[in-house]
Amino acid sequence: MNGNEREEVKMVECKAMAVYMWGYLPGASSEKSPMLSPVSVRLPPTIQGGASSWKDVCGGGCGFAMAISDCGKLITWGSADDEGQSYLTSGKHGETPEPFTLPTEASIVKAAAGWAHCVSVTDMGEVYTWGWKECVPPSGKVARDLITGGNSQKDIVGKQSTFQTEQVSPKSRGLNVSGGTVSQTENRKAGEEIAKRRRISTAKEEHESLTSGDEFFTLSPCLVSLGPGVRITNVAAGGRHTLALSDMGQVWGWGYGGEGQLGLGSRIKMVSSPHLIPCIEQTTPGKDRSLAVHQGSLNSQTQLSKAAGSYVKEIACGGRHSAVITDAGVLLTFGWGMYGQCGQGSTSDLLEPTCVSSLSGIQVLGVAAGLWHTVCIAVGGQVYVFGGNQFGQLGTGAEQDETSPKLLDAASLEGKHAKMVSCGARHSTILTDDGQILSWGWNKYGQLGLGDTIDRDTPAQVPIDCCLPKNIACGWWHTLLLAETPI
Repeated sequence: MNGNEREEVKMVECKAMAVYMWGYLPGASSEKSPMLSPVSVRLPPTIQGGASSWKDVCGGGCGFAMAISDCGKLITWGSADDEGQSYLTSGKHGETPEPFTLPTEASIVKAAAGWAHCVSVTDMGEVYTWGWKECVPPSGKVARDLITGGNSQKDIVGKQSTFQTEQVSPKSRGLNVSGGTVSQTENRKAGEEIAKRRRISTAKEEHESLTSGDEFFTLSPCLVSLGPGVRITNVAAGGRHTLALSDMGQVWGWGYGGEGQLGLGSRIKMVSSPHLIPCIEQTTPGKDRSLAVHQGSLNSQTQLSKAAGSYVKEIACGGRHSAVITDAGVLLTFGWGMYGQCGQGSTSDLLEPTCVSSLSGIQVLGVAAGLWHTVCIAVGGQVYVFGGNQFGQLGTGAEQDETSPKLLDAASLEGKHAKMVSCGARHSTILTDDGQILSWGWNKYGQLGLGDTIDRDTPAQVPIDCCLPKNIACGWWHTLLLAETPI
């Protein structure tokens, strides 16, 4: 290089992954006050395993948050010692994020939480679960002692009604919705809804009548037995059921199935061990089916089902319903349908996976489910919603439920393309391809991140500065964001 040449020095911008939270995490804020705007979550510097940054966010359950560190540790926080189930399920981790102890040295790659149970996946494809006992297969290998009594049981009793009221229409509880008083007409409709709900599932009534010593928790993670050679890549947790997706594109389910949310063709009350859910009619399992089709080894009847896809690539659990997406972008739903959350144009329950026919011709990219609603995004970035809309969680700008998928055409979505979606109990959030976050629905605890507690019935942009959002994950009453920030 001669004197007339100048060496070009490329400045490399150092970046780190950060996690932000907003909404209600009772142990993470002073006096249990809601966090109305995004708050940074910092990893303690002394986490065993050398964690220095975040890898992913997993949402969390009712009153606690979950995320994964860069060294593969499951991190929990946000619970309070008087919150019963959430405090026990999250490992009694309050304000400070701490690793949740698992009986394995393998890295955690995915995790999910329902109301009061958790499930995680290791990089070896193993599944561990704990919490509400009906969500923990007894046939699995219990990692440590099963705790079923003493103070643990005492903490749980008295909190039973929390989940029950979460499952009932807000109108039936006489709540103040959007600043107005519930009318007598609405109360009458609520009574009709309750009667219908009782007709739908007598098994659920029997279970929810238990109020004391009949309910126990498995507080120690249990290794779930899925059979030789089954390797799980993703999990989803509903109110009281769990789905697991294998690397072959097959779906396994267990837990409570009274409304068909396990897709086994019946209202079986409890599925205590993992069962394979027949999502796609086929003779060759999972991803191997594509090869079989190419080689012409499938019969004509099975080939006709090729339109639905060859394997499942995405799974989601709502309060009592489930949804899956095939490799062909076809959406299937099953479970409780009282509010139209299965998107089939009716309020009937679905006992087995069923294609959402009104989305025929639309390739679905992602799906998320709340307590009573479902949100999915198409490959082109469009957002479709269906189900309950009591708090504006569908984002349509109207009050009525939608029993079939409705395209969101809000002004705030003009020119935007959604690429990720997540649902809390009664709120919804999307991440667009230009790095913007929009949320809508119930906002009593600030879970929309908009700086107030006013419900929104159309998508509103969450103010996020100085970071590039990478993933979003909603808990029941809160939202987590994974973002890239400059160091």
